[in-house]
Amino acid sequence: MSANPATEPAPTPHDRPDGPGSGRPDVSRRSRRPGASRVRRSPGLLMAGVLPLAAAAATAVVVRSDITDPPFQRLDDRWLGWMGGPHDGPYLAAATVLNWFGGPIGAVLPLSLLFLLLFRRRWASAGLLLTAYLGGNMLVIQGLKHLVDRPRPADPLVRVDHGSFPSGHAATAALLVVVAGALLVPAARRRAWWYGGAVFTLAMMWSRTWLHAHWLTDTAAGAAAGAGAGLLAWWLFQPALAREGVRSHDRRGAAAGADPDAVAAPDGG
Repeated sequence: MSANPATEPAPTPHDRPDGPGSGRPDVSRRSRRPGASRVRRSPGLLMAGVLPLAAAAATAVVVRSDITDPPFQRLDDRWLGWMGGPHDGPYLAAATVLNWFGGPIGAVLPLSLLFLLLFRRRWASAGLLLTAYLGGNMLVIQGLKHLVDRPRPADPLVRVDHGSFPSGHAATAALLVVVAGALLVPAARRRAWWYGGAVFTLAMMWSRTWLHAHWLTDTAAGAAAGAGAGLLAWWLFQPALAREGVRSHDRRGAAAGADPDAVAAPDGG
């Protein structure tokens, strides 16, 4: 007599052939694991990117209304007075290093990271880096510079180009902090990274005003624009980064001879 279908135990996953008509595992199922297909873009991450960009854009509109005497020029003048001399000693060394970081020499870091990501076949990560770096610097920062074209403080101590608003150095610092945190720092350690990144960005803002290359509000708007551009690019690439992380875990599990389904799904970012 056959067993009652209503009471017969359902077959376990090990009782079913994974592949069609064979006992081999279906590799295509790896991409359908939990975490690979249910990742959605975070509304909170979107807002975290849009708000600082909107703040930088609003400040640009205010400055453009009167580029020689915006409403907060008195605050900028007072801060610049505090950044007076003597300009030597360890402060000069720190400001010089930070000035190099934001210049052409500083481009070595994102380029090296890009080559590393491409070598490791992390295509989504490389796309995020390119989108954030090129879009943030060429579209956002240079666009605001040409829109506002604010005069710089008198007698800057380093070579500068046109347009004081916003600070490209502060924007690049904040943008790289966000991108590196998204691509290189595990989620469990990101809080410490954000604190350290905030200190680094503030140091860059100080150096630009100490060198009389920017007004204080230029550096604040630059940091906001850079961080916002990085966060917005992260939001755009969030599902692709999650899929890339799952594939990376699958490859590591296969290389170690483990069952890929036993490898924990990574944090989607």
